[in-house]
Amino acid sequence: MRTRNKTLGYLIPVFALCVFMLVIYGAYVPHKLAEIQRVVCIKFKSGTTNEDVEKHLRDFASMKNAVKDVVAYSAGHVQKLEGSENQFDVIHYLTFRTKEGAAQYAANADRKQFVEANEENWDNVLEMNSNIEK
Repeated sequence: MRTRNKTLGYLIPVFALCVFMLVIYGAYVPHKLAEIQRVVCIKFKSGTTNEDVEKHLRDFASMKNAVKDVVAYSAGHVQKLEGSENQFDVIHYLTFRTKEGAAQYAANADRKQFVEANEENWDNVLEMNSNIEK
């Protein structure tokens, strides 16, 4: 039993050191920067239920896994301002590593299927890409 305890006594610090080295390596390895951000603004038709809007948000978020170059995705409801009518209800933000990734997303079959399934609830859609200034 002494040999096993001795071996375990050596392996624990070695394991801890390896984990520490992996954390440091991950923090300092340069990652490829993102180049393109796509903004998708959607105005729903009046009468669209909150359940339909929430389903829309969930389904749109699941599309981010269909394209490999999506670096980040976020979405939210447009905040209402007093005295003004909002042009859109929901905004989606997609960040891509490359222009080719953004083009691949636009041509993606899952995206096209999503649009066909949901466009009957949309009153207005605005989609635009912008480069990310470094």
